[in-house]
Amino acid sequence: MHRNYSNLQFTLIYMRKILTLALTMMSLATTFAANKWDNPDTIVVARDGSGQFRNIDDAIEVCRAFMDYHKVIYVKKGTYKEKLIIPSYLTNIEICGESRDETVITYDDHANIPMTDGRKMGTFRTYTLKIEGNSITLKNITIENNAPRIGQAVALHTEGDKLVFINCRFLGNQDTVYTGTEGTRLYFKDCYIEGTTDFIFGPSVAWFENCDIRDKSNSYVTAASTPAGQKYGYVFNNCRITCEEGVDKCYLGRPWRPYAYTLFMNCELGKHIRPEGWHNWGKESNEKTTRYMEYNNRGEGSNTSKRCGWSKQLTKKEAAKITLEEVFSQSTSWVPAL
Repeated sequence: MHRNYSNLQFTLIYMRKILTLALTMMSLATTFAANKWDNPDTIVVARDGSGQFRNIDDAIEVCRAFMDYHKVIYVKKGTYKEKLIIPSYLTNIEICGESRDETVITYDDHANIPMTDGRKMGTFRTYTLKIEGNSITLKNITIENNAPRIGQAVALHTEGDKLVFINCRFLGNQDTVYTGTEGTRLYFKDCYIEGTTDFIFGPSVAWFENCDIRDKSNSYVTAASTPAGQKYGYVFNNCRITCEEGVDKCYLGRPWRPYAYTLFMNCELGKHIRPEGWHNWGKESNEKTTRYMEYNNRGEGSNTSKRCGWSKQLTKKEAAKITLEEVFSQSTSWVPAL
């Protein structure tokens, strides 16, 4: 038997369906709404439980992907034993410590740790902090790899672009800071970086301004692997290259790859810097391709009269062209907003 509905009944049925759909949509919107951390408010991390989180990793986890606003993770004094990754989908995050020397992120992996498959860990898994995301800032904090001196042990591993490090310490031995992706731009200001061998290495474009670079053994400060087609690599400006007691024979750099680019200008070079300045990594062919330069340096290690013939001393005119704006002008221009 067929039911005969009046126009009014059809209207009521239709309205009920519309209302049900609206309620369903509201319920879904509530279910998938941004979490309470999806805002520009500061997140506080504290080991003593006085913040919203006790671990930095937990604070990183609640940040929304591809944020278009600036979010600060404020880390109170303490030692945080964490192995951290800031993934590629996170942007515009600032991790700010309460005190540079008393807010410490530390871990102790090193290249010779045996893996379950019989291999060793290797250099590139040893990081304490790995930054894959773009537009990330670190301030007033220490990143440490405190593994013993038995192999490579990275404290900071970078892969993202437009990374800024202000008043930070990077502590380690061999391979302390790995700038791991060509073309990416990194800015270090008022930072302290220490290590033994090749402790600033990789292919990125990195500008070091007013930084303290500390040699802990007779070895090499840098090991750039700048690609052939990349105009710039490492620029140290107004930095101080010092050493621990007993260290007296250090090179400014050796080329991890043939076209390594490293420039020290307006820097204070300690007496432990070797007269020849640079090393070819045992390959004479590197002497034809490396881009090793100096300009207007001072200190007992700055005498260039015995520098290797394949390094270059810039003229005043040439040095004037090496500006932050110029070095960071890649496919897009960028100058850190400090």
